[in-house]
Amino acid sequence: MSEIEISIAGGESAAFAAGTTVQETVKALCSSKERKKILAVKMGDKALDVTASLDQSGHLTPITMESAEGLALLRHSAAHVMAQAVVDLFGDDVKVAIGPATADGFYYDFDRPQPFTPDDFAAIEKRMQEIAAQRLPFARQTMARQDALAFFKERNQQYKVELLEDLTDEEEISLYSLGAFVDLCRGPHIPHTGFLQAFKIMRLAGAYWRGDENRPMLQRLYGTAFFDAKALKQYLHQIEEAKKRDHRKLGKELELFTINEQVGPGLILWLPKGALIRKLIEDYWRSEHYDNDYELLYTPHIAKRDLWATSGHLDFYVDDMFSAMDVDGVDYQLKPMNCPFHIGIYTSKKRSYREFPIRWCELGTVYRYERTGALQGLMRVRGFTQDDAHIFVRPEQLETEIFNILALNLHILATFGFTEYDVYLSTRPDKYVGSDENWEKATNALKSALEKKGLKYEVDPGEGVFYGPKIDIKIKDVLGRSWQCSTIQVDFNLPERFALKYTGEDGKEHQPIMIHRALMGSLERFFGVLIEHYAGAFPLWMAPVQTVILNITDNQLPYAEDVYARLRKVGVRVTKDLRNEKLNFKIREAQMAKIPYMIIVGDKEMETDMVTVRLKNGKNLAPMPVAEFAELINRESKMSQGLEG
Repeated sequence: MSEIEISIAGGESAAFAAGTTVQETVKALCSSKERKKILAVKMGDKALDVTASLDQSGHLTPITMESAEGLALLRHSAAHVMAQAVVDLFGDDVKVAIGPATADGFYYDFDRPQPFTPDDFAAIEKRMQEIAAQRLPFARQTMARQDALAFFKERNQQYKVELLEDLTDEEEISLYSLGAFVDLCRGPHIPHTGFLQAFKIMRLAGAYWRGDENRPMLQRLYGTAFFDAKALKQYLHQIEEAKKRDHRKLGKELELFTINEQVGPGLILWLPKGALIRKLIEDYWRSEHYDNDYELLYTPHIAKRDLWATSGHLDFYVDDMFSAMDVDGVDYQLKPMNCPFHIGIYTSKKRSYREFPIRWCELGTVYRYERTGALQGLMRVRGFTQDDAHIFVRPEQLETEIFNILALNLHILATFGFTEYDVYLSTRPDKYVGSDENWEKATNALKSALEKKGLKYEVDPGEGVFYGPKIDIKIKDVLGRSWQCSTIQVDFNLPERFALKYTGEDGKEHQPIMIHRALMGSLERFFGVLIEHYAGAFPLWMAPVQTVILNITDNQLPYAEDVYARLRKVGVRVTKDLRNEKLNFKIREAQMAKIPYMIIVGDKEMETDMVTVRLKNGKNLAPMPVAEFAELINRESKMSQGLEG
């Protein structure tokens, strides 16, 4: 029998007989402690079960319990266990579809005449626990595709049959069995069900087969799984905390925004308090851009459809655009992007190399078609305002400008309280425009700027936009959740499509490079993230109401009105609650509204022209003059924005 040479990360290499299993090589090359954590391995790009036989030399990279791949493996295996439990409990007439791992758990789709109920959840979990306790191996077998078709047809599993009918390029099919339950799957899986110790079924949803609304509606059971009970408990706590922070719930309770079906789904109506926060955000954004040498633009909401043909959006983006409208026999289009308008401004006159870089910014509202089922509060909408900017640079300015954009980006995010993020460099997709040479130049410039800024990043292969590579920054909120907000994109394509030129120092015409850039992404989505990050209790500089005046009796009404007028005159965002209600009731109302400061006025305050200040945590400050309180608000507001130490 021939020999093969196997090495493993963290261990030594050794010779083995061809056909030796992964498990046997791991036993020889790793310590007992290390072996207990290994769920599967990778040889090159191929993932293998521990029971897989090795017939060629190579290097093994363990997939361990501590890794993200290991957790995904556990969750994929948990989906199989859940499917087995459902079939065990509800019979062979249950049709099983697909069951992948997801970012935070797993799901499996079932076709069953009766709907699942919460009582069923408990029964399924109990059966899963019984399967886990049996430590059943995930046994892999292969068979010819035609044999696999016959196998699932005999069991009346039409969804598996349809999947197999699409695998025309596959001659050999892999199946995994857990006891009597057999599933179609590429694998790999955890060695046995005993690794599944901490899991929970989370919810039920409907899902069309293969996402096609003309196909059967299946029941999708979502679950999650972890390697230990502590991690599961922490995750469930986070889920409950996320529910309390849900921007849709708080947006309604705090009267920040609303969506009206008569107006249209996915179209946000900003209520007075939310609109005031938006103004504060916009004012800060404009101020920072002015300080960083940007110029402000305003552009229309529609343009001739031909513009989007020239830009390439009709070729690459048409499914995300609203239908055209006829105006005097000419097709017009709601804008999905601001960039062609900024190009229109660029071409309004001849440009010289002396003008560069040209930095233009706009809070531009765009419109994109989202399916009704995908809409979600402020996070997925049909009309939204981008904090957009387009910078035109000469080639030698590209890297420096990207570095400057990164610096401004991180500064603005920090002001809003976001200092943790994941950074991704997205490279050329399969469908793209422009030369390979330009793509390489742009990618290298982005990479160099990231490295000079000292930012750790991951390469996201093939996730660039069709016209160029990009940097994506995903901010992390207080619960550790990631949100896509910032993006920096290099574009050689649009300057070429629109034949943009500038006169160089040599007197000849040259083509500029265009940088697309959004720091917050969209105001709507960013506002939704802010609501959840702060649970609606915004920093003082962003709070729509910084203080509320509460009178004790009607005797103080004139004085309360006077204090209100004085504070409003010096810029304090103040409201008043002068209802004929008990003071404690009004204090509770103010706390529920998450108002940072409360001003209490009684006879004593009226007589001394003072105010008593109560913090939202229940602490009272010593009585102070109205002017001193205004100074306190101003000082604390600046500190909350990071403007004063």
